[in-house]
Amino acid sequence: MISRIDHGLRLRSLWLSWLLAMLFHVDLGLMPLFHGISPQIKGQVADSQLPALFATMLGYFLVPLAVVVGIAYACSDPTSRRHPSRRHPWRLAHVLLSVIYSLSNMVHLVADILVPDSRADQVVLMGVMVAVGLLINREAWLWWRKAA
Repeated sequence: MISRIDHGLRLRSLWLSWLLAMLFHVDLGLMPLFHGISPQIKGQVADSQLPALFATMLGYFLVPLAVVVGIAYACSDPTSRRHPSRRHPWRLAHVLLSVIYSLSNMVHLVADILVPDSRADQVVLMGVMVAVGLLINREAWLWWRKAA
């Protein structure tokens, strides 16, 4: 029996794994606070730039959440299965979005490696996030090609 690969299910699982790793990355970065140690690294952002930084971080978290919901709806709509070309633009946008996120994670990983006082646990976690991101890229590409 030939089984069909459910790329949508794989993508939802990978994005949720990536989001959990992202949350753990932030949580792990703040862990020194619980031991009376400052988590601050060299380089500071001016107070006037903090609202824009917080908004950017919020968007960076919310986009993958929207992607997971979008994939869930796209994969559970029985009418879209009869007309897969209707999902084609969404799937291409998802491929491009996943590549953007992978590139930003790679830049962040390199920055973590180059920071003199970076922590090894953060570097390892960013490496895991890059690896999961590359898996997302692969599945997104396969999902898009399937609709073409």
